[in-house]
Amino acid sequence: MRKLFGTDGIRGIANVDPMTGEMAMQLGRATAYIFKNREGGHRIVIGKDTRLSGYMLETALASGICSMGVDVLLVGPLPTPGIAFITISMRADAGVVISASHNPFYDNGIKIFSRDGFKLPDALEAKIEELIFSDSIDSLRPTAEEVGKAYRIEDAVGRYIVFLKNTFPNNLTLDGLKIVLDCANGAAYKVAPAVLEELGAEVIPIGVEPDGKNINLDCGSLCPQRVSELVVQGRANLGMALDGDGDRVVFVDQKGKIVDGDHIMAICAIDMAEGGRLKNKSVVTTVMSNMGLDLSLSKREIRVVRTAVGDRYVVEEMVRGGYNLGGEQSGHTIFLDYNTTGDGILTALQTLSIMIRKQRQLDELAKSMTPLPQVQFNTKIDREIDVLRMPEIRRKIEAIEGELGKSGRILTRYSGTEPVLRIMVEGEDENKIARMGRELTDTIGQVMERIGQSTNSQG
Repeated sequence: MRKLFGTDGIRGIANVDPMTGEMAMQLGRATAYIFKNREGGHRIVIGKDTRLSGYMLETALASGICSMGVDVLLVGPLPTPGIAFITISMRADAGVVISASHNPFYDNGIKIFSRDGFKLPDALEAKIEELIFSDSIDSLRPTAEEVGKAYRIEDAVGRYIVFLKNTFPNNLTLDGLKIVLDCANGAAYKVAPAVLEELGAEVIPIGVEPDGKNINLDCGSLCPQRVSELVVQGRANLGMALDGDGDRVVFVDQKGKIVDGDHIMAICAIDMAEGGRLKNKSVVTTVMSNMGLDLSLSKREIRVVRTAVGDRYVVEEMVRGGYNLGGEQSGHTIFLDYNTTGDGILTALQTLSIMIRKQRQLDELAKSMTPLPQVQFNTKIDREIDVLRMPEIRRKIEAIEGELGKSGRILTRYSGTEPVLRIMVEGEDENKIARMGRELTDTIGQVMERIGQSTNSQG
């Protein structure tokens, strides 16, 4: 059983175990020990989003890393993909991101990239946990000149801006485009407006005044309604809503309609296939992506490869199978030709380049995929239990699957970032699948109460 790491690093309430300064220091020591395995000097990059608790965790991590004789490169607030880029660019041993992504400000998290910019595999995260809880490196303490130092990389934002602009075709500009941009008061609040404006767009920015407590607060990719309103009011060409750490983006077309990650994958996959740039003529996504993506792409002989939920598993499959496009319905899109992780700004630039080259609005491009109705329910549960092994719940799931047949599906999974059981039902009739989802949620709640588990369900 994993004690610290979930599907996207370590996450929890800031200053409550495990997201404490003490644990961050131990994590810094263990990480430094793991990556201190080559000749010469050693360096680890630390970046963060705009949460108040980032100062506390950044200092503790840096202290732990320096205590093992490894130098620290501090980049301050920068999107997660920017930290991956800086890690590779600076030839660092590893990169550490302090962020809880789309969660509220009182949460925080820590995730680690290896020197090649990819998130750590499960085995390496397990090794770090072992080092922390076994106390096996407690006695390893360099002294005198062997203690590490910390440096601040003052031009990290500028380096990342240049990198992003270089991913946009040199023969194109964003001149004439009016874009509403929500940066979620998060890590992309400086970078994203600068990139779009320097490429020629007229930007209407919101969520660019972080105060440490307003990250993701009624803004960002989980709350794109404000962007939708402003797009319509301002007669903008489109809108974009990033999340707190800038690795995902949700779009809004010129009519105010939300365009999610599945649509963006379809748009980009078709364009890349037409240009002969889609490797293995395949797209990698998770089990949560809409079946409409499969149906739409199969008409163009593009295959959809499915993985477990989590962008790290998408990336792992992309590397393993030699694919270059993947992502999640939530807005993570990975272009391995450019970067090693999901990148909201990079995704925006790739989508904008398609709009400009094809001279088509986003709503027209989004018609390339017709989604099936999909409903989701969340049930908060005290501890993780294999619900599929409980006869009453299993029978209910089988009954729903029988009713859906081949025209739909049902998924149940535990969240990797919070104590929640997620239920997703997909099919052709929205009212029908909503009823099925409610019935299954009610059944799970009744069974959990009988065995002494407290639940709290939301649809």
